[in-house]
Amino acid sequence: MKRLFLFILLLAAIYLAKPFWEEPVSKYADLSFLDPVDEKLEGIISKDTIESTYHTLRDATEELIGIVSSKTDTLRDVKQPVEKPALAAPTSTPISISNLEIGSSAADVMTALGKPVNQSLNEYGTEWNTYHTDYQNFVMVSFDEKDKVAALYTNDDLISSKSGVRYGSAKADVRKALGQPLTKMRKGLNVYILQDDEGMDLFKLGDVYAYVFYDLHQDSQVTAVELVSADLEDRKKGLYGERSEALRKGFEQQLFHLTNAARVRHGRSILTWDSAVAATARKHSNDMAEHSYFSHDNQEGQSPFDRIKEDGIRFKRAGENLAYGQSSSIFAHEGLMNSKGHRDNILLKGYSSLGIGVGFSKEQQPYYSEEFLLR
Repeated sequence: MKRLFLFILLLAAIYLAKPFWEEPVSKYADLSFLDPVDEKLEGIISKDTIESTYHTLRDATEELIGIVSSKTDTLRDVKQPVEKPALAAPTSTPISISNLEIGSSAADVMTALGKPVNQSLNEYGTEWNTYHTDYQNFVMVSFDEKDKVAALYTNDDLISSKSGVRYGSAKADVRKALGQPLTKMRKGLNVYILQDDEGMDLFKLGDVYAYVFYDLHQDSQVTAVELVSADLEDRKKGLYGERSEALRKGFEQQLFHLTNAARVRHGRSILTWDSAVAATARKHSNDMAEHSYFSHDNQEGQSPFDRIKEDGIRFKRAGENLAYGQSSSIFAHEGLMNSKGHRDNILLKGYSSLGIGVGFSKEQQPYYSEEFLLR
């Protein structure tokens, strides 16, 4: 009799826990063969039996599910580590990225990085060539008309310098090594005053502008560097690039790759591109740009979740990040990473896909919308 009761108790436990384990397990195995079993269980296990065992099993079940969820999240997010190149001190410029410098040849880039994974227009009117292996060793490179490197970016441990500045360096040490950052920059006939931004410093190092980004959540350590030749920077006459369909697509693609690179660097899984919710994001960015507002709720009072549902997109979890006025996808991403709530969205384990939409105001200012989903 005792064995029969224990057997019934076991069946009840499995039946009650089914809503928790069925969905994650179904991703890896076909569970349709259990449908007849469900019908039998519903006949065998009476309502009184279920109710009498429910409270006893609930706490143990939730604890077990928590352990399983934690373990499966860890397994899902593990990436095969990619070997980093041995970094050497730069020879011609103060800072290099993955042993490449401003002025390096296209052949040098091919030897060091191989072929680009993606190419997209940037705010300088040139293309970012994006290189990575599962978003590890992430580098973006732009060439000038002579096929020489005109701009470089990384948010990985690939930074080398003559002065000791590298990934993870403290902000105070960077300023000690490179001097005081610029406080203004001339663009054509205009002089732009640079705000005292805790998350970024701009240095002029000979013929190279160095944008050094800091992680405010990691003791203001260097988290990324963008290098731009003085010639390329000076050719950009305004704060913003000239809006176009190609630049919109470029910003969207770049922000998507930057987000995944940050996730992988922090031990998270890679998100897939979601074109359906990207269209939702793009509509909201365009609406904000056209009507000069900045809010998660649109002017009809619809929340991000309302707008996603209205477009017929089903989801289990969703989140939205917005940014406005940053001159590039790099600046938008680094700013979002230094904002606690936005950073949490970017690094949340419970998302599977991402769609990004960009719109431009009449003043060329970009509006960025990121829509994170668990389908």
